[in-house]
Amino acid sequence: MIRSKALIASLLLILPALPALAGDSPQEQRQELMEDVGGAAKKIGKMMKGETEFDAAVANQALVVWAESAEPFGKLFPEGSDSGYDTEAKATIWSDPEGFEEQLALFAEKTSAAVAANPQDLEALKASGGAVFKVCKSCHEGYRVDD
Repeated sequence: MIRSKALIASLLLILPALPALAGDSPQEQRQELMEDVGGAAKKIGKMMKGETEFDAAVANQALVVWAESAEPFGKLFPEGSDSGYDTEAKATIWSDPEGFEEQLALFAEKTSAAVAANPQDLEALKASGGAVFKVCKSCHEGYRVDD
């Protein structure tokens, strides 16, 4: 029941943005999507660090945002979108597409597992969220330019 409510709430947040995403360049779309992913990561990270109180509904909604971003994200790096725009994407995304696809598949796997786990306490969130953060770190190390 909670997972259904979290899914509905996240869809209500995402659906209004879809028309805006449709006309943007792939670079703009992926940056907007990463902002959503980053916002979800901040919510989860603050709970995991004890900076905010654990809230199962907020945590699970953030996990759903992660999971729903996995599939469209991989489509936002077409050939030619590596230049002509201020981007943090490394050239290795295009020179090593198989490796990048593996990272995206792992992100999809771990985020889906985190949603399915439906964490109801901080320890469960640390387990499922921690697994996702490891994938994020690995992908950023190989495929994202440091600021």
